[in-house]
Amino acid sequence: MNLRILVFFLIGLLIFVIDVGLNSDESSKDIYITDQELSSLLSAWTSQVGRDPTDEEVVNIINNLVQEEILYREALLLGLDQEDRIIKRRLAQKLTFLKQETMPEEPTEQELLDFYESNKANYFIPPTYSFKHHYFSKESDAKERANAALNAFIDNGLELRGDPFFLGKNFNQNTIAEIERSFGASFLSAFAQPKLNQWSGPYQSAFGEHIIFITDTSEGFFPPWKKIASKVTQDYLTKIQDDAVNQYLDDIKSQYRVIINPNYQF
Repeated sequence: MNLRILVFFLIGLLIFVIDVGLNSDESSKDIYITDQELSSLLSAWTSQVGRDPTDEEVVNIINNLVQEEILYREALLLGLDQEDRIIKRRLAQKLTFLKQETMPEEPTEQELLDFYESNKANYFIPPTYSFKHHYFSKESDAKERANAALNAFIDNGLELRGDPFFLGKNFNQNTIAEIERSFGASFLSAFAQPKLNQWSGPYQSAFGEHIIFITDTSEGFFPPWKKIASKVTQDYLTKIQDDAVNQYLDDIKSQYRVIINPNYQF
C-alpha cells in the first residue's frame, strides 16, 4: 500500500508542479508532503466513505492536495491574504486553540471544590412555577374587563374567558427569568407571594392584564456534588483555557501599538 501511494503521489506531484512551471526558483516551489499528512488524508477519506480508496481515488486525493497547496502559495504571492477579515479570524481562532491546548495536569478534587465554592451561584437551580392564565389585551380596557371577569367567576361561577394569547394559556415549571422573558418584568409581582390553586389578579404584563392560577411551585436548590461534578470539571477546564489565552495576550500586548484615526468621533 505504501509503495502504491508513493507512486501515485509522484505522478500527481509531477502533473501539477510541471503545470505551474519549473523554470522559477526551485527552492520556493518545492512541495513536501509527509507520510503523516498523507495517511491523515486517506484515513479521513476512509472514515467519511466507509471503505479504503481505490487507486484512482488515491490519485485524486493526492492531486487535490497538491493543487490546493499550489493555489494557496500563489494566493500568498498575490497578497490575497492581506486585509481579509475571514482569514484573520481563522488564524486568530487557530492560535487560540493552540494556546488552549497547552493544558496543565488534570485538576485535583480540591481544586474543583475550590472552584465550585467560588462560583457556587452558577450551579443553583432556581425555583419554578406552573400556572395557567387568562389574558386581556391592553387595546381594550384590559384591567376593567379582567376585574369584571374575575368577579363574575367568584360571585356567580361564570366561566372565565379572555383574549387569545400568542404564547398559550399553560406554563409548566418556568423560572422567574423565563417568566420575565415571556411577560415582562411587571408581571413578576404575581409570583412575589404566590397564591396556589386559586384565580387571582389582575396582574399587568407588557401585553395587557392577566388573571392567573398557580398550580405548583418548586423551591430552588443546590444539586448534590455527584450530579454536577462533571459540569464543574468542564467549567473549570474552560476557565483554565480562557486564562491561558488571556495570559498570552497580556504578555504580548505591550509589543503592539494601537493607532486610531483621530478624526473618528467616539
